[in-house]
Amino acid sequence: MKKLATLLVIGVVAFMYSCGPSAKEIEEKRIADSIRVADSLAMVQAEQQRIADSIAKVQQEKMIADSIAHADSVKKFPKLFKGKK
Repeated sequence: MKKLATLLVIGVVAFMYSCGPSAKEIEEKRIADSIRVADSLAMVQAEQQRIADSIAKVQQEKMIADSIAHADSVKKFPKLFKGKK
């Protein structure tokens, strides 16, 4: 009876061990996770660059608008802007 119980325990342990993922499957999952993380980081960086580009565009447009407004002010009130450039 004792040998049968030992054999049964060894069989259950072997069965449980064989149900786990193989080393190849573990490596494939690790690579897939690394690729997923890299893709996520690339998406975040692309979004940050898009935001930075958008801010730069708005600043450029504001600078142009301010320049035009200043030029209009100089034309309307030339005495106020004498000697200022």
